[in-house]
Amino acid sequence: MLLKSRFINKTSEASRKTPQIGRISTDFRSLLLIIAFGLSACASFWTTHTPTPQLPTATPEPPTATPPPSVAIVNGEYITLAEFQAELARYQSAQTALGVTVSDEAANKIVLEDMITQFLLAQTARESNFNLTESDLQSRMDALASEIGGAQDLSAWQSAYGYDDATFQVALKRSVESAWMRDKIIADVPAVVEQIHVRQILTYNEEDARAALEELKAGADFDEIAALYDPITLGELGWVPRGYLLDASADEAVFALQAGMYSEIIATNAGYHIFKALERGDHPLSPDALLTMQELALRNWLVEKRANSDIVLAP
Repeated sequence: MLLKSRFINKTSEASRKTPQIGRISTDFRSLLLIIAFGLSACASFWTTHTPTPQLPTATPEPPTATPPPSVAIVNGEYITLAEFQAELARYQSAQTALGVTVSDEAANKIVLEDMITQFLLAQTARESNFNLTESDLQSRMDALASEIGGAQDLSAWQSAYGYDDATFQVALKRSVESAWMRDKIIADVPAVVEQIHVRQILTYNEEDARAALEELKAGADFDEIAALYDPITLGELGWVPRGYLLDASADEAVFALQAGMYSEIIATNAGYHIFKALERGDHPLSPDALLTMQELALRNWLVEKRANSDIVLAP
């Protein structure tokens, strides 16, 4: 069966009682952008500045600003060491509160990847002419203060989480920009796509799967065999779009079928499957499938964006 997994806004993972082939799931915390990370300067990191000879009568050039200590630059924009360390401390504190142990190496990687993701989203939002004005930002600050109990309570919250007024406003601005870009990406996912209505025979050893396949080839009814192995769901998977199944080989096998056909045995982590296509055509996405397709669209966007971006990590 298909595993239910969460998407953008920390939706809880749900699972069925029987083993399943899942749709895409992820610890994609970088897709759950709730609070931003600091905005750094826009000078060139790592660049060696060679003095240019000046004519005696020329006005001397002002000295080049020294780049701040940074952990990375993303398309010319610094992720400073100070903002990285502050975010790392917030992440580690949150994990400790949850009773989760994360190694320093893993925590560093998670936080840095999240920050790079948010920088890329925020930068693209600005390139797409999204402009958060000072007035807009102040309105959001006022709304937050009102929700939390007042300006003093907001200030206390900021202090508790390692922000001052300036760094929090920068973080909030980037958070809004990245969320806008994220929503723009997922809004482009169509609600109706080609899908296949699928049932499966799922066994937990290859011998049973081979026996079931032999019965099918001898003329046995697919639904009857599926019900023997899964009397609760009768092997029903419902309508699935391309990319919905967690296992790539299962996804490929299903979309190679025409209506009425069944597959050979497909081995996955969930067991041994024989899939049957009942119907095939354009069909509305279920809420869960829509979330999956939105997650996949965002993931693919990030992969392409990173491949076409200038990202330099500090040694």
